Amino acid sequence: MKEKILVKVRPVEELEGLFNPEKMESCMLKTCAIIFGLIMLAIGILGFVPEANPNGLLLGIFHVNFEHNLVHLATGIVSILCGLVSEHASRLFFQIFGVVYAVVAILGFYYGDRPIFGILANNIPDALLHTVIAALSLYLGFVYHHPHATTPTPRDPNHP
Repeated sequence: MKEKILVKVRPVEELEGLFNPEKMESCMLKTCAIIFGLIMLAIGILGFVPEANPNGLLLGIFHVNFEHNLVHLATGIVSILCGLVSEHASRLFFQIFGVVYAVVAILGFYYGDRPIFGILANNIPDALLHTVIAALSLYLGFVYHHPHATTPTPRDPNHP
């Protein structure tokens, strides 16, 4: 017995949305937020694994403590949620997070190897990593636009 194959024809308008540069940008920022969130969750979880942080040094480099691990977990959760919600939420997350982590990086350099505000474990490698994370987040939040995104150009009145 022969099977029938049904093909659904979609209007062109629906297909145009698949290649919309703005949607590609949206997808990119959302994906970045989700990936970043997963990384932060993993770091937060690793911070509670004694084998991964001998003497309170995550991977033997970054000074962490209970509160520092909670900050990583909370950041990861918020980042994932923003990535799942929208491009706007993802961009706003990176803007706010970038500013906050820039402040944390500056405080980290100020406090050196002492806990920030006497609470968050800190050392210079932490401050350096926070600087890199802040720069990347600020770029994604304020500067990044998908390379294929187009901006409307004014029409030439002399050209039909």
